[in-house]
Amino acid sequence: MIELRPFAKLGSADHGWLKAKHHFSFGSHYDPDNMGHGALRVWNDDEIAPNTGFPAHPHANMEIITYVREGAITHQDSLGNKGRTEAGDVQVMSAGSGIRHSEYNLEPSKTKIFQIWIEPTTKGGQPTWGAKPFPKSDRSGRLVTIASGIAGDEDALPIRADARVLATTLKAGESAAYEAAKTRHLYLVPAAGSVEVNGVRVNARDGAAIRGEARLTITALEDSELVLVDAA
Repeated sequence: MIELRPFAKLGSADHGWLKAKHHFSFGSHYDPDNMGHGALRVWNDDEIAPNTGFPAHPHANMEIITYVREGAITHQDSLGNKGRTEAGDVQVMSAGSGIRHSEYNLEPSKTKIFQIWIEPTTKGGQPTWGAKPFPKSDRSGRLVTIASGIAGDEDALPIRADARVLATTLKAGESAAYEAAKTRHLYLVPAAGSVEVNGVRVNARDGAAIRGEARLTITALEDSELVLVDAA
C-alpha cells in the first residue's frame, strides 16, 4: 500500500523567518490521526531565512536527522559540539538523556532542510552529535544509506533506532530499487524532481507512506533527488 501525501495538503506553519511543512502532527499542527509512521515520528520540510534559526532548546529520547537540501545549517550544543552542514550533507543528533542545541542559518541566502525524527529503541544514554558529507556524485543512480541503526551499515552516521535513512539522485529515466520486509514502515520524499514508485507518481516534496511492499522500484520522471526512511 502506498498512501500519497501531497505537499499542498501538508500541515504548515509560517513564523516569518521559518516556513515549515509537516508530514506528521507537529507543534501547533496537531493531528491525532497522523502521529507518525512506525518509529518515524517527524518529517518537517523547513525553509529558514538568512541569519535566523532555532535558538537553544532541549530534546531527549529522539534521533534527529537533518538533511540539508539547500544552503547550510550551523549547529551548536550543550556538549560543546559545533559544526556547519552544507547542502547534500547530513547531521545526526542522538538526544539520549537530554541535550540543548541551536540550529542557525548563518548564510546570505535561504536554507532548506528536511528534519527527520525517529524514536530510539531504548531511552536515555549519553547524547551525541555527528555530521558527514555525502557527495551527490557518490549516490547518483543508487540509494546510499546516510544514517542507520541497523547492523551492516557501518559507513552511515549511527543512530540508536531500528531504522535507516537513504538518499539518491536519479537522472530522468533512471531507476533504483529497494527491498524491505512487508512489515517495515517506509516513507519517501523527493527533495526535487518527481518519481514513480511502484506505479504511483510522487512529486517534489510530496510524501509517500509505504507499507506491505516487499520491493520498491523508483523511477525518475525528471532529474530527481530523494530521501527514503525505512523504520520499524
